[in-house]
Amino acid sequence: MRGMMLAGGAGTRLFPLSQVSSKQLQAVYDKPMIYYPLATLMTAGIREIHLISSPADLPIFERVLGDGQQWGISLSYSVQPNPGGIAEAVLIGEEFVGDQPFSLILGDNIFHGPIGLDIEVAGFVSGAVIWGYPVEDPQRYGVVEIDSSGSVLSIEEKPNNPRSDLAVPGLYVYDDTAVSRAKELAPSDRGELEITDLNMSFLVDGELRAASLGRDTTWLDSGTHESLLESSNFVASVEKENGYKVACLEEVAFKMGFVSDKEVARTIDSMPLSPYRTYCERAIGG
Repeated sequence: MRGMMLAGGAGTRLFPLSQVSSKQLQAVYDKPMIYYPLATLMTAGIREIHLISSPADLPIFERVLGDGQQWGISLSYSVQPNPGGIAEAVLIGEEFVGDQPFSLILGDNIFHGPIGLDIEVAGFVSGAVIWGYPVEDPQRYGVVEIDSSGSVLSIEEKPNNPRSDLAVPGLYVYDDTAVSRAKELAPSDRGELEITDLNMSFLVDGELRAASLGRDTTWLDSGTHESLLESSNFVASVEKENGYKVACLEEVAFKMGFVSDKEVARTIDSMPLSPYRTYCERAIGG
């Protein structure tokens, strides 16, 4: 399975920080935000990954992440000229996807704990998979209603009277029909191709499943100043209490078997002296 990351958007809710750099390049404690969704895909065993961003920000992502060789993955890139909706990423990534299933993750979504993406990647056959995360204010999100077997009963975008408390995080798994389905979507009132409409296409055909995330999983949407601070505080707390780093890509790559001990040692040797390098040397045995 292949992976796509959407790191576009204007980042208006983070103004004036977004004047300095892309939302997905802001610091979440000790790492750029984009490290976290990238780690989510890598931990699920996904090694071919395509990043989509704005014309201004894409060169920075290419400089920060490179071609992915240092982590034993293949990274490629495309431009989203203007914010055109999450589902537009599916169209932009058409050539990358080809006839393969893929996972799409938003660049400002942080997951910690078991989410089951690795299980979906290993056993995926067809259709689409979304996740549901219990929140206190579902009116702010896309909301999914599911039954005990994981079948989706309904999806609504920011409903006034939600049918459940399960928000839909920015993580999706699709088969290759997602591209043709996205081509049939009409822009919403705000001129964007909505991901809820794409998911509805699968639902109408009985091809949409959902998994509910439990209490041992944390989902953070880091698109506002408050949630960005909350994310940093959460990561700092986890790292301090447990003694390991969240989304250390070198460690993830090594533990997943994407790189050998010699390869990861070369990557560490190229790092400047820093607490991050010291952690990598200790965690990986460099």
